[in-house]
Amino acid sequence: MPPTLRDRRQFLSRSGLSGLGLFWANSLGQKVAAATNGKAKSVILIFNCGAPSHLDLWDLKPHATDTVRGPYKPIATTAPGIEISELLPRLAKHAHRFSIVRSVHHSHGGHNSGMHWSIVGRPYSIDSTLINPRRSDIPSFGTLTGWLARRDGYSGVLPPYVITPAPHCDSTVYLTPGQFGGCLGASHDPFVLNADPNAANFSVPNMGMVEGITAQRYEDRTSLLEQIQQRCLPITAIGAQDLEINHAKALSLVGSTATRDAFDLSREPDELRERYGRHTWGQSHLLARRLIEAGVRFVTTVNGQSIIWDTHKDNFNRLEKVLVPPMETAFATLLDDLVDRGLLDSTLVIWMGDFGRTPIINVDAGRDHWPQCYSMVLAGGGIRGGQVIGESDKIGAVPKTRPITPADIHATVFTALGYDPHGITYHMADGRPMMLSDGRPIRELL
Repeated sequence: MPPTLRDRRQFLSRSGLSGLGLFWANSLGQKVAAATNGKAKSVILIFNCGAPSHLDLWDLKPHATDTVRGPYKPIATTAPGIEISELLPRLAKHAHRFSIVRSVHHSHGGHNSGMHWSIVGRPYSIDSTLINPRRSDIPSFGTLTGWLARRDGYSGVLPPYVITPAPHCDSTVYLTPGQFGGCLGASHDPFVLNADPNAANFSVPNMGMVEGITAQRYEDRTSLLEQIQQRCLPITAIGAQDLEINHAKALSLVGSTATRDAFDLSREPDELRERYGRHTWGQSHLLARRLIEAGVRFVTTVNGQSIIWDTHKDNFNRLEKVLVPPMETAFATLLDDLVDRGLLDSTLVIWMGDFGRTPIINVDAGRDHWPQCYSMVLAGGGIRGGQVIGESDKIGAVPKTRPITPADIHATVFTALGYDPHGITYHMADGRPMMLSDGRPIRELL
């Protein structure tokens, strides 16, 4: 009797290959527009789970009352006329390289739905934190960038979309919808590191052969599997095609020294690792740079364990003593490193969070959720630096000029990558065509 799908899965689990958690694309058979000549070739998304305060970092209001302005003073930057918080002196020296968008807004105040709107560019069906991914989800721009890369012939051993060190989530129980393959299928899920790159014994979980399996035994088992498959009848069960594709890619990945090298931070000079910061965020940013160098098209580096930026209480002490120092060290060093390696022109770097924080400081010296107006930062990849796009009102509560949506940010990213956000479509789970983004590119940035 020919082996069943379950039999094959059991065989694979015993064949010396670890569960890689990587999913790979098969052709969707869609006719879509080709990429144009975008300057950006890859993207690094720095995402701050929990939502940092725009009023204390990028959009200070020094003339507001003390119920709004907070304790921090604005400082000059390398971009004439642009000031940012005194908490960010290193990033102030890079202001000529990045642009700040101060009028971003949406209307979801729950963490996961807010993160969804930020990374997907569209609202979730409900405004809530207590939600999880589904296969019918609209995919994020990281997922879509990987899908586009594979559509255009990406053949790297590394997955085109990686998240480090852990996924967007609230309390590790509720994962943000949209960051996985969604309606495009499991084959377009990102590789999620789920490990601390700052750990002394850091290694990528399950990327390698099972202990005790030598190279020769691995080759023997691979050969045996090929012989078995040649005698098998085709399997038509749902998921069978993904299984075959994932297996083939897993075989090539396990045997790839290039893949292991890309994740091997020990190859970096100690001095550079210290500059990034010997903490999870710093080493994740360094890893992001290594992965981009190795050909990965989109890397999300998540600044936070769950929603660590959720500063309802003690906002100012937490920003000053816990949150901003590692974030700024990692971000500024990443920009320096990309410049030194000649990679900033081709690498688009985005800094964002779920939403902003309330203009009014609450009784616990904190700031609460505020999606009505907040800031994002973009650099590299053809983005014109030294600019402020949009303006908030006198207390940072609503856009005063040039209101920008997350969809507009996404349309800008796709345009910088050389893709027409309105001219390329994919299909939802129910077969409906969906544009990459329904936003408008921010032309001042391009």
